[in-house]
Amino acid sequence: MNDVNSLTHTRWNCKYHIVFAPKYRRKAFYGEKRREIGTILRTLCNWKKIRIIEAEVCPDHVHMLVEIPPKVAISSFMGYLKGKSSLMIYEKYPELRYKYRNREFWCRGYYVDTAGKNAKRLEEYIRHQLDEDKAGEQLTMGNF
Repeated sequence: MNDVNSLTHTRWNCKYHIVFAPKYRRKAFYGEKRREIGTILRTLCNWKKIRIIEAEVCPDHVHMLVEIPPKVAISSFMGYLKGKSSLMIYEKYPELRYKYRNREFWCRGYYVDTAGKNAKRLEEYIRHQLDEDKAGEQLTMGNF
């Protein structure tokens, strides 16, 4: 598999691990909403020609490993992704407007890290993130 992409005068291999959460870290992603939010994020990435390598929508946050061309700044992409997805989520689920004031579905910040040569390891980590979250929940519930 060739890891290098190209633009007109550029050869690139830019992969980012991104983590972001809904406002107040509410556990908003269950069942139907989880699938629909995943579809919305996938659609927005396709519109911007961003390739999703691996993604997981956990109950209270989202992990994504994406390939973003160097002509797109990660901060502008995240602004676009979180802003547009908020509008699309509120359009699909109008009842959520009352939980999240002012159409602010996502937290202000996000975590981003360059994947570099560890992309395969990150891909595996994201793929199993939901299982790890469930195991962690069971451990904390067992302590009571």
